[in-house]
Amino acid sequence: MANSPSHRLGQIIGDFLEELVLPLLEDFCHRHSQNGPEKALYLDKKGRRSSRPGQKLTWFDKYGNAHDLDFVIERGGTPDKIGHPVAFIEAAWRRYTKHSRNKAQEIQGAVIPIAEKYAWDAPFMGAFLAGVFTEPAIEQMKSAGFSVSLFPYDTIVEAFSTVDVDVSFDEQTEDTRFANIVAEIEALGAKELGIVKDRLLSLNESQIHGFLTALDKALGKRIDRLYLIPLHGRTYEFRTTDELASFLHEYKGDDASLPLVKYEVFVKYTNGSEIRSQFHEKEEICAFLEYISKSIGS
Repeated sequence: MANSPSHRLGQIIGDFLEELVLPLLEDFCHRHSQNGPEKALYLDKKGRRSSRPGQKLTWFDKYGNAHDLDFVIERGGTPDKIGHPVAFIEAAWRRYTKHSRNKAQEIQGAVIPIAEKYAWDAPFMGAFLAGVFTEPAIEQMKSAGFSVSLFPYDTIVEAFSTVDVDVSFDEQTEDTRFANIVAEIEALGAKELGIVKDRLLSLNESQIHGFLTALDKALGKRIDRLYLIPLHGRTYEFRTTDELASFLHEYKGDDASLPLVKYEVFVKYTNGSEIRSQFHEKEEICAFLEYISKSIGS
């Protein structure tokens, strides 16, 4: 039930996680921005921004579907201008393993189609997770290209215990117990909440460091190599797979004097990420090169 004490506790911990992550990302963007205006990073989050409507941080994927996100880092963005999206980062809390894979798939389903839409920016995809997430759920995200930092459930319980609040619960916990936990957390002052945050950060220091290191590597990437492949030839049409296979067996290659069909451009970055795109006109390639140069701040 939406207004149940257990649901309210989940909201509180989820919001707490976002509040914990926010200054980490703000500091990261600030440090990078000290390297010059071309390197400046803007962190967008929920709330008002003159360059977009409403309070929500909404981006559209390649299919035109809207997704509300937690954090987006932009190269060259300002409060008045949307920049190049170079990182999509989500924060999520789950208490039970039975919900963890669904949440992992939900995050992937929102972020991956957006990242594919902005493939020329080769954006970083990341998630700060808290609570209980199974190893298969985490590996699923990593295999899809996400960097993941997990704050285990026990560290959350321990962090709140530093201010004498017991937030432990399970599927047998009654609503009265949830209501008491909610009341105790909501009664905490800024100083006490700061103590909890500091303890949680300390307990998960290595996880956070690994995540920010991956983010730094991704956003500090440079172009390592560019490859241009002019494709010449003609189109061959077949009605069956056997016909095509037979043709391939006898095929010796097209004459190099055949007309240009298109160009293929392959960009390899220093962090291992890659972009492949095809173009028909030289002007399109020049526009592409200008775009990726701005995306990496060069």
